Amino acid sequence: MRFVNFSLGTGGARHLGVVLDGALVLDLVPALQSVIDVPNDLRDYIAAGPDLHRRVAQAVATTQSWPTEAIRSLDEVVLHAPFRPGKLIGVGLNYVEHVEESSRSLDTDENLPTRPVLFSTPGTAVIGPDEPILHNSELTEQLDWECELAVIIGDIAKSVTEDDAMNHVFGYSIVNDISARDQRRSGQWFFSKGQDSYKPFGPMVVTADELGDPHTLQLSLTVNGEQRQNGNSRHMLFKIPQLIADITSGVTLEPGDIIATGSPQGVGAAMTPPTYLTPGDVVAATIEKIGTLANPVKAV
Repeated sequence: MRFVNFSLGTGGARHLGVVLDGALVLDLVPALQSVIDVPNDLRDYIAAGPDLHRRVAQAVATTQSWPTEAIRSLDEVVLHAPFRPGKLIGVGLNYVEHVEESSRSLDTDENLPTRPVLFSTPGTAVIGPDEPILHNSELTEQLDWECELAVIIGDIAKSVTEDDAMNHVFGYSIVNDISARDQRRSGQWFFSKGQDSYKPFGPMVVTADELGDPHTLQLSLTVNGEQRQNGNSRHMLFKIPQLIADITSGVTLEPGDIIATGSPQGVGAAMTPPTYLTPGDVVAATIEKIGTLANPVKAV
């Protein structure tokens, strides 16, 4: 299933929907109100547990017709960030070639990490498709991009083994890990990567059963239509089971938490000369089987 958070206008009420046949959106609450009580927020839906999801999935798969008011064209709705996460945990330096380019351009260690490099990002940084990434020239002149596969946690996960880790995954989405490269304070990434609007998220959440193997996905990113990144999730240094096991060895993950699994090579800091986002740019991150997350850059 492909979940979206949508409205019928920029300031309209939010609705939890499922994309049907790639072109229609089913508004779940009115569609199923006579048979299933469905939360109107995806994070609440995930937290309600697998039994609710099984019932909803079965109903969506078997129902032959829907009320007219519950069906919308995907083209006529406004998509928002799928939900606001409780925790968004980033993984740095998780693609071999990105480790190399970062050591050249960002003074990071040239040696491959022996354990995942983790950092946290506040939920206030999250924005949705087509929302502006804010460029404050008083804070940065080095605003960079990173297309990343986002893992959505489905239930409480603590001290999880690698063998069991994938059982705790609800689905996947895209995060563009925007970074102010000139705001890395004492090597810490919280302010560099956690400012308001620095975590575009979406355009939808694809459930684990629909997406299949998350380690064979093509990732790419363009700026104003010109390709900047092109990689594949098979090149992750630490695969998703390793990340979940490592994080949950000391941090409990909860339903709706997100792990942004790292970026392939091709960031702006590593270009010759270094090239960064400026107001008026449009940056678009694409991941196979999920879609494209595009955002304009706006001066503030």
